Amino acid sequence: MNTWKRRTAYYITTLVVVLFGYALLYDYGMAAYEGHSQPFYQSVQVVVETFTTTGYGSDAPWATPQMNFLVILMDLTGVVLIFMALPVFVVPLFEDALSTTLPTTAEELSDHVVICTYSPRAETLISELDSWDVEYVIVEPDRETAMDLYESGYSVVHGDPESVETLEGVNLGDAKALVADASDEVDVSIVLTAHEAADDVRVVSVVEEPELATYHELAGVDRVLSPRRLVGESLADKVTTAVSTELDGAVEIGEDFEIAELPVQRGSELVGRTLAESGIRERSGANVIGAWIRGEFETPPSPDMELGAGTVLLVAGRQTQLERLKELTRSQAHRPGRGTVLVVGHGEVGSTVTDALARANVPYTTVDIEDKPGVDVIGDTTNPETLQEAGIEQARTVVLTVADDTLTGFGTLVARDLNPDIEVLARAEETENVQKIYRAGADYVLALATVSGRMLASTILEQEEVISMDKQVEIVRTTAPELTGQSLAEADVRARTGCTVVAIERNGDVLTEVGPDVRFQRGDDVIVAGTDEGVNRFTTLAN
Repeated sequence: MNTWKRRTAYYITTLVVVLFGYALLYDYGMAAYEGHSQPFYQSVQVVVETFTTTGYGSDAPWATPQMNFLVILMDLTGVVLIFMALPVFVVPLFEDALSTTLPTTAEELSDHVVICTYSPRAETLISELDSWDVEYVIVEPDRETAMDLYESGYSVVHGDPESVETLEGVNLGDAKALVADASDEVDVSIVLTAHEAADDVRVVSVVEEPELATYHELAGVDRVLSPRRLVGESLADKVTTAVSTELDGAVEIGEDFEIAELPVQRGSELVGRTLAESGIRERSGANVIGAWIRGEFETPPSPDMELGAGTVLLVAGRQTQLERLKELTRSQAHRPGRGTVLVVGHGEVGSTVTDALARANVPYTTVDIEDKPGVDVIGDTTNPETLQEAGIEQARTVVLTVADDTLTGFGTLVARDLNPDIEVLARAEETENVQKIYRAGADYVLALATVSGRMLASTILEQEEVISMDKQVEIVRTTAPELTGQSLAEADVRARTGCTVVAIERNGDVLTEVGPDVRFQRGDDVIVAGTDEGVNRFTTLAN
């Protein structure tokens, strides 16, 4: 019995008992004090008339003070009972009338993706699914969250993802895949429930702690994803790239043709020059496809675009060309041996960063609010004294890996104030907070939600292969049947989508010299680079 029904039962029982109790008292009082005997049902009628305020009783007026006092008491009791009825009947009825009814089933769906439950990383996945016209449904146990999603236009059902009935209600048997993304322990329960509801469904889970991946696999997960480790490795690559002459983290497209992200470091000779003045193409041979400036992606970059500290160039070319360009983007102040690296936060991401730094023989100091193995300095990461104790004034780079975006933004401001020349690399939990952290002064920000969503999309979608999971720019290999017969100039991809066609795979060969006269042919695989939104627009345009 739910709360509303239970309250209703209590109220009606109380009302009946009080009504008949007063009827008995009134019947006795009329005989004892007023000298007037009457049938009991007439006494009940008088009490009902009094309680409902339709009159003061058909026997009024009363001559004795005892009966007048009883009637006054009945009047007050009737008012109290009316006010009691408001929260029991009236308010719930109005709430039900005004509130939105949340769906609890989605049996009409087929070949869809079931997402259990909603998280920030689901945004990127849903965008990818929408661009391919793949249906989805979110199973959300929290009613308030489900209501917000429903009113925002998401496909959502309110239910328990650990319930067989709920998963059967979203037609799991005909689903393309199920994504378990709640918590490590709950995900295991969801997976077991999913195989009970539909034994052959494909299941993908997102693991918070990589050491628990084994239990996910034992539960029957087809693919376990660990995005935190990938984010840590990517941030570590940015640090080791600054001190190494080797080009790490480049995406290989064809034979001796790669795409890479190269940040322009503070102190680089390129800082303060426009793209035209830098002579990048003439001096290195590499081609600048686009550029991230404080979280805003520009493609193609304008020749008048000024290169600042923290500008991230998206470049393509042969390995030797990219290595020459890397030398131009490096700072003399950040050569090997010049200062240590501060790693703030020693969770999964932070420990992955320190492991990579140790392998590269890069000195580092770890800071965390908790006393745990591997932590050098214990204290609040937003406290200047903590960072000073860790040696931020002499450090060349600080990597912020805490899981709270508010603390990351504040920590960026503190680090920049204590050492204006320091390079700040940051992990963001949610994509929407990336811009805030850039505004706080970070040089490079990578969102965990973005990386997670790309990993999920690349795992689930057969039509699209995400080549770059851990870059600010998304690089995908996909098809483009709707562009068949058009030249690159006629398709006008950059203007219409905001992304760049980097290469075309045709009959086993990779065409990297993609000029405006190159025409798309049936069966081509197209490699495009751009923001997640830009790539989704290309997918919608070309398929």
